[in-house]
Amino acid sequence: MAKWMKEITLGAALAALVLVVLWGVDLNLILLPLAALTLGALLLTSRGGLTARFSPARLGVGDSSSVPAVTFAQIGGQEIAKRELLEALTFLKESPKTRQLGIRPLKGVLLVGPPGTGKTLMAKAAANYTASVFLAASGSQFVQMYAGVGASRVRQLFQQARSAAEREKKRSAIIFIDEIDVLGPKRGKHASHLEYDQTLNELLTQMDGADSAHDIQVLVVAATNRADLLDPALLRPGRFDRIVQVDLPDKAGRLHILEIHAANKPLAEDVSLEQIASETQGFSGAHLENLLNEAAICALRGGRQVIEQADLREAVEKVMLGEKSNRLLRKEERERVAYHEVGHAVVSELVKPGSVATITVVPRSRALGYIRQAQEEQYLYTQDQLLRGIQVCVAGAVMEELVLGQRSTGAANDIEQAVQLAKRIVFSGLSPLGIVSSDLPSAVLHDAVVKIIRAQEDAVREMLSERLEEVREIAARLLDEESMSGHAFRELLQGRRAS
Repeated sequence: MAKWMKEITLGAALAALVLVVLWGVDLNLILLPLAALTLGALLLTSRGGLTARFSPARLGVGDSSSVPAVTFAQIGGQEIAKRELLEALTFLKESPKTRQLGIRPLKGVLLVGPPGTGKTLMAKAAANYTASVFLAASGSQFVQMYAGVGASRVRQLFQQARSAAEREKKRSAIIFIDEIDVLGPKRGKHASHLEYDQTLNELLTQMDGADSAHDIQVLVVAATNRADLLDPALLRPGRFDRIVQVDLPDKAGRLHILEIHAANKPLAEDVSLEQIASETQGFSGAHLENLLNEAAICALRGGRQVIEQADLREAVEKVMLGEKSNRLLRKEERERVAYHEVGHAVVSELVKPGSVATITVVPRSRALGYIRQAQEEQYLYTQDQLLRGIQVCVAGAVMEELVLGQRSTGAANDIEQAVQLAKRIVFSGLSPLGIVSSDLPSAVLHDAVVKIIRAQEDAVREMLSERLEEVREIAARLLDEESMSGHAFRELLQGRRAS
């Protein structure tokens, strides 16, 4: 019967229109309402009605066809986050022991962190760790334009989890909701559309356990990178009891991730994953996986059977700055770029020996040339360290001025970074102004920032003026070779200085 609904609806609409014309009724009074009703009927029939059953992705534990073969041992760089999540899952596996100690079962675990850090991967690993039923859904699946649909789908999700657990004779169920910030934003934000609020209210009710007749324990694991958007009622104890930070990995974590993803790739004997880990500060797990994939593609392009260290260095630069550009610079522009980058590199090496990883004048999608620095994890900075950072930022522009007579627009991003570092000095109480408030007058802040940066420009000008011959020789070599490793740069700099 349902397949004839469209034809019946259209036929009825046309018959009604003919009758209206025969009766002499003004079409403007009825045509628009009739079109709206017809369109609504067609939408309802094409959607199968508003009562269509919600079907989240079902991941039956132990079913290799639906559950990804992911274990916590295969997730690197997130030891603290894994420990907290494993503890929550242990409450499900060992519920008799937890009840004996009077421990209240956790209702929810919220995974918070930047994109690509492994939040969804950790939820998938939970399916292989726990004996619970596992259901997965995305926040966008609950929000619809029709009132009541989202709330109904939340109820269905929890009902399906409990029914599946009872059917498989399990005591618990895990519900994973990805991108929960779509489902649970702060209430009142959508003033003209209460569907968002109704859906969130239903989720709050289900997580709060208002219906305590169920013996099945349900744990909600959710992921987001925008916890600041979530309604406070979601974050209180009794709903999301644990908020687990899934941060960017440190050097040891990056090395672990690289080793995991390199397990099925042929690496040359000279490859040092530890060196790559030290040069990829700020990379997420997804970036590191992509890095190794790009290195393998680079080896394939070169016709090699193994991945070499040069392939990994090329992959790092591609992930950071994009593919090589086909822009052809004029000779004068290439020369300016070379002096600019060598100025950065020389000052970086002087203020922090061993910091330069790569120098290149090969344009990429977001840069005409660049130096890549090998940085270590650091969370606190002294005044001298911040000032040295400003010196590296302004070194390129100062080098252009010393050799070519004037600066160029290529230093715009460097200046922006230098200004941010100078502001950090001011608001950290490290400037001559001492401790200042956040509402410092803009004129006072501007004067303080300009004074700090000008002092560092003078220091950099003095450093580079004493090494102009070294800079000219390195720049000529860079223009000839286009790219230079940090090791080769240091050998050239030290050899020129010794002579």
